[in-house]
Amino acid sequence: MKEYIQGKAYVVGDNIDTDQIIPANYLVYSLSDPDERKYYGRYALSSVPEKEAGLPKGNIPFVKAGKDSSEFSIIIAGKNFGCGSSREHAPVALQIAGVEAVIAESYARIFYRNSVDGGFFIPFETPIRLIDQIATGDELRLDISSATLLNISSGKEYKLKSLGEIYGILEAGDIFEYARRSGLIKAG
Repeated sequence: MKEYIQGKAYVVGDNIDTDQIIPANYLVYSLSDPDERKYYGRYALSSVPEKEAGLPKGNIPFVKAGKDSSEFSIIIAGKNFGCGSSREHAPVALQIAGVEAVIAESYARIFYRNSVDGGFFIPFETPIRLIDQIATGDELRLDISSATLLNISSGKEYKLKSLGEIYGILEAGDIFEYARRSGLIKAG
C-alpha cells in the first residue's frame, strides 16, 4: 500500500447510493472481459436524472466524455456513502475509474465491507463535514499512516479517523490475501 495518495478531489453529498455510483443499466458489461470492464470506469458516478441529488453542482462530470477513467482520485463524501442495494459492482467501478480513496462521514455497512474486502480503494471516515470545506478540483494529499488529509489548494489540514483493524486487509491487498498471510487459510 502506498504511503501517500495525492490527487484531485471530487466532492459529493449525503446518501450517494450504489445506483449513482454505477447505474443499473451499465451492469450488463462483464467484469472478466477486459474490453467490457473499462465501461465500469467510464460510467462510474455518471448522471442518472432521477438520482442527481448529492452530485456536484455545475455539471462537473466524474469521467470526461470519451474517457474510461477519471482525473479525480479522491472522493470526498457526506453521510451514508454507498447506500442502496448491496451491489458489489459499485466499489469495483470506482477502482476502475481510478479512485484510490474515499473519505466520507459514514458509509453504508455492506458497501464499506465490499470496499475493504476487495481492496478496491481506501475508505477513510472523517469526524468533520469535509464536503463543506473542500471543493471539487482541489488538490489533496492523503497521508495513509497518520490518517491526515492536506488540502494543498487551501493549505488546511484535517485529521481523519484511523483505519484501525482494516489497515492490515488493505495493506495485504484484499481479505483473501490477508487471510493467507495471517494463516487463516492455506496459502496456495
